[in-house]
Amino acid sequence: MKDYRKLTEIQSDLESKSISCVQLVENYLEKIEAHQDLNAFLEVYAHDARARATVIDAKLQHGTAGKLAGMVIGIKDNIVYKDHKVSAASKILEGFQSLFSATVVERLLAEDAIIIGRLNCDEFAMGSSNRFSAYGPVKNPLDTTKVPGGSSGGSASAVAAGLCLASLGSDTGGSIRQPASFTGIYGFKPSYGRISRHGLIAFASSFDQIGPFARSVEDIALLYEVMAGADNYDNTVSKREVESVQSAPEPGKKRIAYFRNAMESAHLDPEVRKASEAIIEKLKADGHTVEAVDFPLLDYMVPVYYILTTAEASSNLARYDGIHYGYRSANAHDLESTYKLSRTEGFGPEVKRRILLGTFVLSSGYYDAYYGKAQKTRRLVVEKTEALFKDYDLLFSPTTPHTAFALDQEQNDPTQAYLEDIFTVHANISGIPSISLPMATHSNGLPLGMQFSAAKYQEADLLRFVDTLVHN
Repeated sequence: MKDYRKLTEIQSDLESKSISCVQLVENYLEKIEAHQDLNAFLEVYAHDARARATVIDAKLQHGTAGKLAGMVIGIKDNIVYKDHKVSAASKILEGFQSLFSATVVERLLAEDAIIIGRLNCDEFAMGSSNRFSAYGPVKNPLDTTKVPGGSSGGSASAVAAGLCLASLGSDTGGSIRQPASFTGIYGFKPSYGRISRHGLIAFASSFDQIGPFARSVEDIALLYEVMAGADNYDNTVSKREVESVQSAPEPGKKRIAYFRNAMESAHLDPEVRKASEAIIEKLKADGHTVEAVDFPLLDYMVPVYYILTTAEASSNLARYDGIHYGYRSANAHDLESTYKLSRTEGFGPEVKRRILLGTFVLSSGYYDAYYGKAQKTRRLVVEKTEALFKDYDLLFSPTTPHTAFALDQEQNDPTQAYLEDIFTVHANISGIPSISLPMATHSNGLPLGMQFSAAKYQEADLLRFVDTLVHN
C-alpha cells in the first residue's frame, strides 16, 4: 500500500474502491508492529480500530461518512478516551482507565476518524526530549540514535514514521512544534482557548493547548476546524466562530516581523541561523515586507515560563496522592507514608523537580518575589505582542535552536534543557497561534523547522498563508 501523506489521497482511493478502511487500518497496524523499536505507541487499539473501520466502510457505501473518514490518528497519552487507559506516561497513573472522552476525541469520532492508539510522551508532558517517560524513551524515526523532541515525541515519531496519518499532542511551551521540527513534519499550536482542554490531563492550565501533527498543512487545517470551537465543559474556550481556512481571503503580501535578538542568540546553531536568513530573503523576494524588531523581554520569557508552569504543575499534580486513584505505594502504612511514598515512587525525576520548583515559588516569602513578578512580566509580554501585531501580520523564527540531539546525550544541568524552548515559549505565554513547518535541512541530514505565528484567533489567516507558502 502506498505511503499516504494526506487525507485527500486516502479519500480519493476510498472513493475509487482501490482501498477500504479495513485494509488501511491493517496496513497501519503492520507498520506499528514493524516499528516497535521506536517506542512511539504505549497501547494499540487494534480491535477498536478494526471495528470502526468496518462501520466506516459501510457508511462510505451509503454516503453518510464524516469528513474525517479514512483518517487514522493516534492520541497523546495525556488525552482521555472513555473505557481506555491513560497514564500521562507516568507510573502514578498506571492501570487507570478513563470514565469519559475528551471533547477533542468526541469531535474526531463524530467525523469518523479512527483512533489507533495512545502515544508515548514525556511524563505529564514535562520535557523536550521524550526521555522522561516511565515507559522508556521514544526514538526519532529519521535517526534512531536521536530524540524526537518532547513532550509529544511519540505523536511526532508516529506520524513521521507513517504509523498513522496524523496525531494529537499538547503544547505547553513548544511540545508540539519542537518535536515537529525534529522529525520533519507539521505541528500546530492554536490560540489558547481555541480548542477545548476538557479531557486533557493538566500540566499548566493557563498554557496547555491541544493541537495536531500531520504531514500536510491541509490536514492540520482540517483537524483544527473539527476540534476547535466553544465547549460547555471548558469555560476558558472562546465562543468565537471557527473560520474556515479554505474560505479565508487570499494571503496577499504580508508584513512579517522577526526578533532581532532571537536571530542573534548565542544558542542558535550557525546553520539554523543561515537557513532562517535564507527564508527571510526568499520572503522578501516574494514581495513580503520582512523586518527585524526589538523585543527586550525575550531574555525573560524562559524564566517566566518555568516559574509560572511549575507553580501550576505543583497545584495540578497535588491530586495524585495515592488515595483517590492511581498508584499507591505497597510500603505505605499510614496516611502520611501513603502520600510521601506514593508520590516519591510514582513520579519521575523531572516531574518531582518541577513540583519542587513550583511549590518553592508559591511558598510564603517567595510568592511576590517570583510568582507575582512572573505574572506581571507575562502581562507585559502579552501587551508587547498585541502591539506588535498592530504593525505586522506574522512573526517568524526558527522553531528550535538546533536539530535533534543524541538520545544518550548527557544533560547534567536541567536549565540547559529548558533552553530548548527559547523560540517556542513566546506563543504559549502570549496565547497566540503558532505552527512549525519543515522548511530546511541541516548538513547533518536532519530537518530544520521554521515557525510562523499570528495574532490571537487568527488561525485561518495563518494556516492559509503557510499552505500557500509551502506550495510555492
